[in-house]
Amino acid sequence: MSERSRRPNILFFFTDDQRFGTIHALGNAQIHTPTMDALVERGTAFSHAHIMGGTCDAVCMPSRAMLMTGRTLFHLDGQGQRIPTEHVLLGEHLRRAGYATFGTGKWHNGSDAYARAFSHGDEIFFGGMEDHWNVPACHFDPTGRYETRTPVSVDPWRTNALTYKQCDHITADKHSSELFADAAIAFLREHDGASPFFMYLSFMAPHDPRTMPREYLEMYDPAAIDLPPNLLPEHPFDNGELRVRDELLEAWPRTPEAIRRHIAEYYAMITHADAQMARVMAALDEAGEAENTIIIFAGDNGLALGQHGLMGKQNLYDHSLRVPLVVSGPGVPAGRTNDAFCYLSDIYPTLCELVGLPAPASVEGRSLVPAMRGDDAFRETLYGAYKDIQRMVRDRRYKLIEYVVGGRRTTQLFDTAADPWEMRSLAEDAANAGDIHRLRLAMTEWRDALGDAETELGRAFWQGYEETEGPA
Repeated sequence: MSERSRRPNILFFFTDDQRFGTIHALGNAQIHTPTMDALVERGTAFSHAHIMGGTCDAVCMPSRAMLMTGRTLFHLDGQGQRIPTEHVLLGEHLRRAGYATFGTGKWHNGSDAYARAFSHGDEIFFGGMEDHWNVPACHFDPTGRYETRTPVSVDPWRTNALTYKQCDHITADKHSSELFADAAIAFLREHDGASPFFMYLSFMAPHDPRTMPREYLEMYDPAAIDLPPNLLPEHPFDNGELRVRDELLEAWPRTPEAIRRHIAEYYAMITHADAQMARVMAALDEAGEAENTIIIFAGDNGLALGQHGLMGKQNLYDHSLRVPLVVSGPGVPAGRTNDAFCYLSDIYPTLCELVGLPAPASVEGRSLVPAMRGDDAFRETLYGAYKDIQRMVRDRRYKLIEYVVGGRRTTQLFDTAADPWEMRSLAEDAANAGDIHRLRLAMTEWRDALGDAETELGRAFWQGYEETEGPA
């Protein structure tokens, strides 16, 4: 049996700021996602995939570093803006195993790491966010240096100042989602099939600025958009990040009309990205590779968009931590929804097991293959952290969030079975003291196991936590 027949290809679709609950087939009747729906039908959808949180307000940067290294939030190099050589990247590992590795779209973790991970690429965006219709991108640089900087006016109406962006060209009049899909399709048409491939297509959508071809916006009438039950005009207390950039995208109080408009634009961006995924899937089929390809679809983090009075992802509520994750292809059960507690960092060892490779020693995630095969005890709890101000732990019923902000400690406890929208905190109810105590013990166990308190941000949080009082 040939190496190619033993090891399937991998196609990885990754979206930016797409939360769980934005796929039609998984319960959102208002959104149009036929390509994502088809992946759900042919594969396994994980209903409790999470990110571990963030060490900076640009949550996507550590999230992507965790994805590509399989490491926890607390064992990255800094905030994930660079990935050291001792942390073996997913693409790097597959490349060493004989895969042709191709990347296109957003890469937020340093050009040196990109060069290690990918043998091929095009339309590479080294950055966090950008104008979708004027993407500063790089063609593949076989030297791996990506040194070209292009001058761009900061604000031509107010100043002569220039900034220099890491790119060798700027594509005007083509949306980022279409630009990256075009690059992926070109690779599929040019790939000679001599080796299996790993393709990583990382969309900038649906991250703001939420602009898309008009026909997609016209698919959604803001007046007809359902509002989330946990919509609030403002967050009920200071969570430490009420003035971060994301929160300034809409005025206070948050109004139903404004939130409906934001959600409509958000859905339109997702539907447009879904259409580009369909184009890539068609090219995969035309190349005769569809049956021998594992397809992953995931989002890098969620987004509030009015829930709890918030707009961004700088928090530990479900709308920001919980993300879509769908796996399909050889060796993956079809038409299944799996409720295993998992992290994006689990994708790396999962792919290794599915293609028959050992995971590198630097990987800390757990393969999801046992969960796909029915291991109900895959993970009993989940842990999350945001900077030095928020910590979270949850089990199958309850979720505990602790805040230390401005010398004040705030505790929230949610019964996620009875209150999935996290609308009513039970922390002040004496009847729940036992559950709070139990979850605090679980939180400290996670802290110690992951080395949270050994990091600079972790030390600051836990010192503040121990010096302030919360509910008994």
